[in-house]
Amino acid sequence: MERADVAALTERARDFHGHMCPGLAIGIQAARIGLAVCGHDSDEDVVAVVETDMCAVDAIQALMGCTFGKGNLVHRDYGKAAFTFFRRRDGESVRLLVRPDLHALVDPEFAAVRERLNTAPDDAQAKAMLPELAARCAARMLARDPEELFSRTTPQTPTPRRAAILSSLTCAHCGETMMESRSRRFAGQTLCIPCFMAVEQKV
Repeated sequence: MERADVAALTERARDFHGHMCPGLAIGIQAARIGLAVCGHDSDEDVVAVVETDMCAVDAIQALMGCTFGKGNLVHRDYGKAAFTFFRRRDGESVRLLVRPDLHALVDPEFAAVRERLNTAPDDAQAKAMLPELAARCAARMLARDPEELFSRTTPQTPTPRRAAILSSLTCAHCGETMMESRSRRFAGQTLCIPCFMAVEQKV
């Protein structure tokens, strides 16, 4: 990919997210691989499954056309910096896992300062250093070949099914409507999840 193309992707992702940071840079680089394997999609043919809620996900939404609203961005809350891309029409897919030593590999000083803040959150010197180091780390990530930043494997899970349009039901307790698939039954009543949890805690 030409440098000008990477710059354009970076600008689009930064505008969507609001600022540049190492997490967004990871998402941009993951999206570059996703685009090469599966392409961009304006409908639901390309699906992204993300196992984290970090900044990287914003880059994937901005660059690949995968969004929660279309149902082709799936969040699985596993706490892993992993991103899987599927193309429904022909089964093309790839799973990317961020290298565990990524920050130390790209910018050891940033990694060291971040570790200082993990152990001493009130370290004023480290806090003052972090923004500049974060920007430098992001720039270094974007200068790398994206393949260097991830472990790349074939997904072991099937392509997620398309989003279903389901009926709406009314909660017997609060009177609000919810998707049928998110309703719960308790003592012969149809409840929304918050009301079900409240009733369950009282039992």
